[in-house]
Amino acid sequence: MKQHWQWTNAPSTAPIKLQPPASIHRRMTMSLQAYPIRNVSDTAHWVAIYRAMESERPDALFSDPLARRLGGKRGEAIVKALPRGSVLSWAMTVRTVLLDEMVMRCIRNGVATVLNLAAGLDARPYRLDLPSSLRWLHVDMPDMIDYFREHTRAATPRCSLELVAADLRDAEARKQLLARAAEFGPVVVISEGLLVYLSSEQVADLARDLHTMACAKWWLFDLASPQLLKFTPQRWNRILLAGQAPFLFAPPEGTDFFLPHGWREAEFHSTWEASWRLQRTMSGAWLWKLLSRLQSPARREVMRRMSGCVMLENIVNPSLTA
Repeated sequence: MKQHWQWTNAPSTAPIKLQPPASIHRRMTMSLQAYPIRNVSDTAHWVAIYRAMESERPDALFSDPLARRLGGKRGEAIVKALPRGSVLSWAMTVRTVLLDEMVMRCIRNGVATVLNLAAGLDARPYRLDLPSSLRWLHVDMPDMIDYFREHTRAATPRCSLELVAADLRDAEARKQLLARAAEFGPVVVISEGLLVYLSSEQVADLARDLHTMACAKWWLFDLASPQLLKFTPQRWNRILLAGQAPFLFAPPEGTDFFLPHGWREAEFHSTWEASWRLQRTMSGAWLWKLLSRLQSPARREVMRRMSGCVMLENIVNPSLTA
């Protein structure tokens, strides 16, 4: 589901001109500044730097000692390139905490396998207080799995961690992966930071497969709304589009989108409300809160659900919701 560009050079008969290391470094630095996001996978470096920023605070809500190393120069370049990039870390911090809390609730309720799709550089198996018996499948494209393995080599996971290199666009590979996950249930699926980059058709296909093939009990993810996409700065959109990583999925019907595909909402946690609870609010939040008091209850609910983290539960017989 994550796309990787492959760059090729046209044949040339011109002699090769070797460049000194300093020149190569300057060109690499300029490339990072001009094209910080090359593909969807690069967004994992971006989010890792936000986790590092939170972890380095004296009042940190979580500790992720691997985050700075995993994010690397690419992640730092993305944060610097995006308008007010570092200021907006609050939203990623809130998302991380909300999903941490939901993962731990699922585990306390008996989950035996975590299926983490498009896992990127998620270090939860190393930083959460997980039972050693828990089976955690960390799934991503082969290049990302190789990078993650190399940069976590010296760390020890707290559960049984399996790194799975798989292109989920391949129907047969997806089928085999989901069947493998279903072998040891109950299963919870995580798709943090993934759905927003997919089309509605792709999300619907994934929802049906997770329902029928993985037989997952719960599905955890972050969900955007059309209102949120409207607030995305235009320069962000240009950078994301240049890296073939535009924001796409933001269903007007919210979690009701998933009902025909076998899933219903069990929990919804508003990013806005959680930001106040966690004391990680956006700049000028007090003014937005004041203005919201002038809105109708219906409008306030729309704004509350502008962005959030969701736990869906598997409907045994989805036809009952028709």
